[in-house]
Amino acid sequence: MDLKKKILFAAICIVIIIAAAAALYIGGLGKALDSDNSQTVSISIPSGSSTAQIGQMLEEKGVIASADKFRLWSRIKGYDSMYKAGTYNFSPSMNLQEIADIIVGGKVSTVSFTIPEGYTVYQTARAISDKGLGDYDTFVSLIEAADFDYDFLKGAQDNKNKLEGYLFPNTYTIDEGMDEKQIIEVMLDQFEKDPYSAYKKSGSSYSLNEIITVASIIERECKVDEERPLVASVIYNRLEKGMPLQMCSTVQYVLGKQKEVLTYADTKIESPYNTYINPGLPPGPICSPGLAAVEAALNPADTDYLYFVLSEKLDGTSNFSSDYTQFEKDKAAYDKAYRAAH
Repeated sequence: MDLKKKILFAAICIVIIIAAAAALYIGGLGKALDSDNSQTVSISIPSGSSTAQIGQMLEEKGVIASADKFRLWSRIKGYDSMYKAGTYNFSPSMNLQEIADIIVGGKVSTVSFTIPEGYTVYQTARAISDKGLGDYDTFVSLIEAADFDYDFLKGAQDNKNKLEGYLFPNTYTIDEGMDEKQIIEVMLDQFEKDPYSAYKKSGSSYSLNEIITVASIIERECKVDEERPLVASVIYNRLEKGMPLQMCSTVQYVLGKQKEVLTYADTKIESPYNTYINPGLPPGPICSPGLAAVEAALNPADTDYLYFVLSEKLDGTSNFSSDYTQFEKDKAAYDKAYRAAH
């Protein structure tokens, strides 16, 4: 082998050795901090965060060993400027490639919460805050005073109860790190998708606020799904005849609590929501109705019923009647069965 070939061979060997060493170094950079520790840590990366800032957050949370090494590794891999803002879950058992894949892919962490049908806006705020997804007082402040730009809210009652009935009850999966206003907007978006869409397709002569108000009363008064259209028919029949609705649920809304039996004094409480002393519908919904109640409000049964009361079966069903005398008999039967059971 002549001298030139020996020099070329030596140079190639040196390049191979350097490349191997570099590969080993880069591989070492990317190792997990603690492969046995899979406990997750939630980290919110703000928009505009640099690789150095992200690395610092990861290091401070105990996910990686060194922010400087994370920045160097990211630069070598070409990930600079590719990381996306969001809230993510990491663990010390993840290597840098796994961590980078999550942030580059925007694989944000999510959390779920459920709002049952019939909740008021305040019960909704409490349920969400109890899940650790926001501050109750902030929710209430937004609910009562914030301006949300949705067409369907233009006809809502013009007071602090504007959002009552419009925070659609559902199971939601949201990105971790959403603030209170964003969470409210997610629920309003769902209302627009479901109840508002159903209302627009119905061609109802009633305003949206009236329909949601009727639906909210149905939601609170009816315990059996199949009876929702019947309860709706009672409401509309009484409205057409100019009779007060006399719905216990509206008084309970004023009281701010559920009572199995209202007192005579309860029914005389001064409030525009008290349908015992005020004709027509209350000024707005008394809770957030589910889609089934909204559908019943849009499609009431065709009956001449004017009254209903829980049945003596005590199974949540009701007895419906068009005659007050029959209503009194049905009520007496329920009262007797209730006393016997209690």
